[in-house]
Amino acid sequence: MTPLDALDARLLLVLIDEPRATVLALSQRLGVARNTVQARLARLEQRGALTSLERCVDPAALGYPLTAHITAAVTQRRLAEVADALAEIPEVIEVHGISGNLDLLIRVVARDAEDLYRVAGIILATPGIERTSTALVMRNLVTHRLRPLLDRANQPGQPR
Repeated sequence: MTPLDALDARLLLVLIDEPRATVLALSQRLGVARNTVQARLARLEQRGALTSLERCVDPAALGYPLTAHITAAVTQRRLAEVADALAEIPEVIEVHGISGNLDLLIRVVARDAEDLYRVAGIILATPGIERTSTALVMRNLVTHRLRPLLDRANQPGQPR
């Protein structure tokens, strides 16, 4: 994938600040034609740079104040099956295939310690999962963010 240009970066920065902005509002804010903004948004979606328009919802607001990361070793030939099974568990909010001694990093949420124990048990019982290890998130120190990278991409002469 080719890196974003400065206009793409500016467009995404505005979307971070104003996620509900219309194409017209974006074009006015950026000082470019509405059709240019529409075409850029379409291209960003096609390239996979804009993956979801889903708003960030704090799981605690839904009654899930605990977050944990579960690492798992998986029988390799069953990886797709395991991924499909994990996608069916509502408390599993993200799964990454990772390198190293373990195969998956699974982010889960839970209502309390007992609920986390239940969710971890469901994951461990998933056919193809060989073993797991659970680490409770004590607090978020740096939340998900892309603004620093977009700020860099928006600066002329900066590496992208």
